[in-house]
Amino acid sequence: MTSGKSQGISSQEPATSAVGDGMLCPVLGGVAAGPASEDAWLEVIEKMEQVYSQLISHQVELEQKNAELESAYQFISSVQTAMTDVLIVCDEELRIRQVNPALLKMTGLAEASLLGFRVGELFCDESQSALHDLLQRAPAAPVYDCELNVRGRYGRIPLAINCACRSDSRDRLDGVVMIGRHVGELRHAYDELNQSHAELKVAQQQLVRSEKMASLGRLVAGVAHELNNPISFVYGNTHALAGYGKRLQQFFDALKEGREPARVEQLCEELRIDRLISDLPSLLEGSLEGVERVRDIVSDLRQFSAGQGQESVPFDLVHVIGTAVRWVTKDVGDIVSLNGPSSLVLEGHAGHIQQLLMNLLQNALDAVEAAEKPAVEVGLSVDGDLAVCTVRDNGPGITEEDLPHLFEPFFTTKEIGKGTGLGLALSYSFALESGGDLQAANHPEGGALFKLTLPLKEAGR
Repeated sequence: MTSGKSQGISSQEPATSAVGDGMLCPVLGGVAAGPASEDAWLEVIEKMEQVYSQLISHQVELEQKNAELESAYQFISSVQTAMTDVLIVCDEELRIRQVNPALLKMTGLAEASLLGFRVGELFCDESQSALHDLLQRAPAAPVYDCELNVRGRYGRIPLAINCACRSDSRDRLDGVVMIGRHVGELRHAYDELNQSHAELKVAQQQLVRSEKMASLGRLVAGVAHELNNPISFVYGNTHALAGYGKRLQQFFDALKEGREPARVEQLCEELRIDRLISDLPSLLEGSLEGVERVRDIVSDLRQFSAGQGQESVPFDLVHVIGTAVRWVTKDVGDIVSLNGPSSLVLEGHAGHIQQLLMNLLQNALDAVEAAEKPAVEVGLSVDGDLAVCTVRDNGPGITEEDLPHLFEPFFTTKEIGKGTGLGLALSYSFALESGGDLQAANHPEGGALFKLTLPLKEAGR
């Protein structure tokens, strides 16, 4: 009975085991049963799901990073392939770690055969010393344009090498990077640059000659106009004196022949000897005045053409201004008005100042060509220790965009063929050489205004 009862209990009731102080805990299949064990299983499953989710997330992120890395590699590879310059990457032992297709094409070697080579084996013997010096200087600072000869497929090839050190993630020296460009390309570029520079110099010389010829043309026209009046006056007086000489010769011949006084008197009246004699002083005086005027013009020309080496000499600025006005204006002298003192003696190069003023006056006359009532005002005054000369016109003025560039060489606002852009540039340089200044502005009442200031060094000071 007991045995049967025990068997009945074992088949119908769960077995028990002693735990701790003798309390019994139900056990099923070796795993604790009840609410606590179910919660533990749920927690384990939840943790496994979290770990699996993280693994999937990391896998996706890893795939994205691999894709980005592959894209970056492809980009770098495409850049290296497209480079026309040679690229050589070395480790800290100066062994080749990486090259680009340009070097492979140049040397005719395979990439596998170059990797691990000492970089010096790429260069010719005569370049070894320069290569050593380049690698010695590279740690201190990048080295630029060091010419070395590479052992090329068909002989040595000159390269202009730029070299710089590279570092690892902890900023430690990890080798060098060398980039080389075929010197032939550089020489071709230099040749083109030299050719362009030579052509530019020729163009500049042509422009300078053109400006000189234009200035010479204006000067010759002004001088010719200046010389015309006194020479015409002397020419006319000389013709008159020649006629008077014939009449006097005829009268004196009659006196030598001893003709009768009545015939001599008659001949004197016919030849108008008395009037002739009264005219002689005025004719001679006028001729002398014309000759003196020619002499003054020649003196002004000599002063104008004085070179850079001429020493500073006293000159009358008023006289220089007057000469410049006469030589430039010619038949339009009534357009220009001159206001200022009767004399102002300075020291310097009068020829430079005259050429400066002629350039300003010519520009002013060009500016008022289309004006209804053209007018140019030249003023001279003294401001402290400076002589101030202004040239103002009633033309359209100067645009704000052009004002900053007005004194730059070859800058001009005139039409092609009418100006070289050198007149004001030369004028500005003459003003500075004389210790003064030249400024340009627009007058408040309209037109352009040029202001020349010169140091007031009067003669004798």
